[in-house]
Amino acid sequence: MALIKYKMPANLLALTLLTCGWSAQGAVKLATLVADHMVVQRDVAVHVWGKAAPGEMVTVQFRGETAAAAADDLGQFHVYLAPGSAGGPFEMRVKGANEIVLKDILVGDVWVAAGQSNMEWPIRWAGAPETEMAGARYPRIRLYRAMHRVSEYAFADLYGKTWAECAPDTVADFSAVGYHFGRNLQEKLDVPIGLIQIAWGGTPIDSWTSFGALTSNAALMPALAEWARMMQDHPAALLQYQQAAKQWEAASARAKAAKAPFAEPAPGKPKGPEGPWKPGVIFNGMVAPASQFPIRGVIWYQGESNTAEQRAPYYGLLFRTMIEDWRRAWGLGDFPFLFVQLSAFGADAENDWPVVREAQRRALAVANTAMVQAIDVGERDNIHPKNKREVGRRLALAARAAVYGERVEYSGPLFRRITQDGAALRVWFDHAGGLTGRGGDLQGFEVAGKDRVWSAASARIDGATVLVSNPAVPKPLYVRYGWANFPEGNLFNADGLPAAPFRSE
Repeated sequence: MALIKYKMPANLLALTLLTCGWSAQGAVKLATLVADHMVVQRDVAVHVWGKAAPGEMVTVQFRGETAAAAADDLGQFHVYLAPGSAGGPFEMRVKGANEIVLKDILVGDVWVAAGQSNMEWPIRWAGAPETEMAGARYPRIRLYRAMHRVSEYAFADLYGKTWAECAPDTVADFSAVGYHFGRNLQEKLDVPIGLIQIAWGGTPIDSWTSFGALTSNAALMPALAEWARMMQDHPAALLQYQQAAKQWEAASARAKAAKAPFAEPAPGKPKGPEGPWKPGVIFNGMVAPASQFPIRGVIWYQGESNTAEQRAPYYGLLFRTMIEDWRRAWGLGDFPFLFVQLSAFGADAENDWPVVREAQRRALAVANTAMVQAIDVGERDNIHPKNKREVGRRLALAARAAVYGERVEYSGPLFRRITQDGAALRVWFDHAGGLTGRGGDLQGFEVAGKDRVWSAASARIDGATVLVSNPAVPKPLYVRYGWANFPEGNLFNADGLPAAPFRSE
């Protein structure tokens, strides 16, 4: 593979001194991602960057190669070394006025694990935590967990824990989905795996997309308008919160004085300008600095915070925009972007989980993407289903098939098209080998005619297709499946993977 150079955006160059805490004078200081125990991406140029005195020459030695670059007027330097194959451990020497020796560096595949709480959910809170942690001894898997950070402008360095070897004590607070994904890959590929977690619970996709990308398309104006509405309502919401908080504190104090039980939850603070809901601020604080580190691809699990009825309709365009935005930031072309379709959850009827799931399915039109289903691992009363092992396994299957070229099934049945079949509709699927109705007759299908009034339908498997009909709808035109927050669909393929909810309109 040809040597790839990276261009740091001008806003990162100009703001490094303010955002990184790097000294503008004296000793060489490396970016936080360039550290002991890291995994650098194989077959791609190795990027070493940091701070030094303006004009200072910085030399890097790695795998028998030496390269050097002078720090610019802002004291930033960028050194690039030739690509190499998987291996290690290696040592890296970085020398300017001082010398830094980095040890135990591996070369393999680096994946970013990103999204909101279901990606952030750690091993210690997921299913069978004691067993999972006890078995998490993988010296060739390395973990980096970024801390939460927002900014009005793009940071040049990531704030987080240092790289660590995967072990029971280091994996406890790491993404359960990310860990299971990395473990499955490492076992199958037998190459080092680096995992960079940049996740933040309860955050909308708007915050993960750069402001420049959001403003580049007038069709995304609803995202900015929604934020403007929230800010317009914020002063009143903040006053209401402050009053409710005082009342809650007083009631709690009275209960404590009376030695009476008090289970009333504290009121939640309204989302404000200083938090992670402002469009673009997580991109600036966490994505932009991570984009300086070459990677193999991204796994993504997010969408719950965009299911509100005023947000769900434009999730599809936002999601596609974000994928393209991240690819521009990394400058590595259309790297693999693998994502999880939202699981089942008994959410408020006002929330449009099916609309977001459909938007995710349609995002497969974006090049080099793959989607895995989690509809069957959902829990009606728990937005954080515990079975993260299976979700991580399915993401690893998607990587093995779509990225590494293995002949393994990774997806449940995916809607392809419908055709008329008398008074029925024949539904065609991809990934449809060995269709079956788990537990009995097929459930979860609906049909509609020209009036778009939906009615429950009977469905039966016919080879690699499903025939769907309802005598009350003699001329059906549309079909949908699993169209509920917590659907009852039971269509699977022979590999035990569930069909993705869909709507044919």
